Amino acid sequence: MPFTPWPDDIAERYRREGIWSGAGLADMLADHAKSRPEGIAVVDVTGRLSYAELADRVEAAAARLLTVGLEPGDIAVVQSHNGIDYLVVLFALLRLGVVPVCALPAHREAEIGYFCRHTDAAAYLHPGEPVHEGIAASVRGTVPVIMTIELAAAPGTSTVELPPRPVGGELALLQLSGGSTGVPKLIPRTHDDYLYSVRIAAEVCELDQSTVYLCALPVAHNFPLSSPGILGVLWAGGTVVMAADPSPDTCFRLIDDTGVTMTALVPALALVWLRAARQRDWKPQSLRVLQVGGARLDAAAAAEVFPVLGARVQQVFGMAEGLVCYTRYDDDDELNHTTQGRPASQWDEVRVVDDDDQPVAAGVPGHLLTRGPYTIRGYYRAPAHNEVAFTVDGFYRTGDLVRQGPSGHLTVTGRVKDQINRGGEKIAATEIEERLRRHPGIADAAVIAIPDPDLGERACAVCVADGGDVTAKQVRGFLRGQGIAAYKIPDLVRFVEQLPKTPVGKVDKQRLAAGFAR
Repeated sequence: MPFTPWPDDIAERYRREGIWSGAGLADMLADHAKSRPEGIAVVDVTGRLSYAELADRVEAAAARLLTVGLEPGDIAVVQSHNGIDYLVVLFALLRLGVVPVCALPAHREAEIGYFCRHTDAAAYLHPGEPVHEGIAASVRGTVPVIMTIELAAAPGTSTVELPPRPVGGELALLQLSGGSTGVPKLIPRTHDDYLYSVRIAAEVCELDQSTVYLCALPVAHNFPLSSPGILGVLWAGGTVVMAADPSPDTCFRLIDDTGVTMTALVPALALVWLRAARQRDWKPQSLRVLQVGGARLDAAAAAEVFPVLGARVQQVFGMAEGLVCYTRYDDDDELNHTTQGRPASQWDEVRVVDDDDQPVAAGVPGHLLTRGPYTIRGYYRAPAHNEVAFTVDGFYRTGDLVRQGPSGHLTVTGRVKDQINRGGEKIAATEIEERLRRHPGIADAAVIAIPDPDLGERACAVCVADGGDVTAKQVRGFLRGQGIAAYKIPDLVRFVEQLPKTPVGKVDKQRLAAGFAR
């Protein structure tokens, strides 16, 4: 088997307790198509589809993919922008039992080629733009089926008999790791574990048929896909609105026009929205919840969300490998603004340990380890890495540094590999980045380590100015004014027009460090 399954006794317990239902991810559409066929399932710039119409499109697409040679158990690399077509193709693959690799629009030949080779992919489905046609040409000859998303998702009817729907224990999809550099590792998610994560997220976030969710981030990311994301909303019978891009110009209009009640952003985008809303004096009438995840949100920014947007902020912290934490709607402001939430499920197991895997005292920062009914037991075809990334008793080493409060809420203090060792003093890059973003003249920032012959490493703050002029001296003075230790003040401050990103949307600190170390 190309991935590590849950031990038999644990899997059996999850089934016995009803945690794993045995259902497939595609079942939710068939169920809603019968129970509320006229309900609106998805909206994009091209139009809208009811649940019955979406289910019909999915069946037609599944038949089309079967006709061109795909079979249950095959793997298909899928790359597209947000839109109805992506949703149709995703569910068509899930319906067939063909495993999608959730590639991102920003991926290019190196990543797509790797995914195709590493999985022995049977298909590459792409948006049909010139850059993607070039990628298609680079894998042609090794991938049997190459097709555009638009063609795969086109309306139609077919008399082709489809195979039975997949069941819970089968591999459903391959998500991508959120590592800061290199080619992402592939994360195997079964129908059982992924559907449970979707169900529990929908319950925690109190989704129902009245939920209108704006998908502003690239939908293939685990956060907007399942936390609770589009899958959680569709499971609850709500409506998904697909945004072509996450800009205020696009999304503010969609929120007003479609009555969006919930959306999700990363911290940098949340700050952009807050600035734009203040400048335009825009306060949406329908928006109730703004989720923020993907990185830690500064407490001061979290406190601004309700006054500016009239929506409660919900912090989300998790990983495509499994564990997801949420602040709850009844949390007080202190928990909601300063923590990244507590585990979604009572079945999530969390350990906070020191460098020797020994538990730390309550409230003391340590390494986050986790296991549970929706946290994987191993990466796809990566036995050597799995020996390092997982403990012998199945806990996943997340690479996050956290402290856990008495309520179970976690506060993320940094990443294991994202610290600067300045003459023996450890500087958490996350802390300084959050403080830098509070500066009214800084739109975004990253703190990196620069080699130093005397100190070992020096801290360098790389900032994106938010218009106007801001100097290195002003930046250092601003940080000193926040009362932090002197050794945490960056030795260097540099300015760039934009921060480089990895294909999965993380700041590429390796590229930054290479550029400024010269």
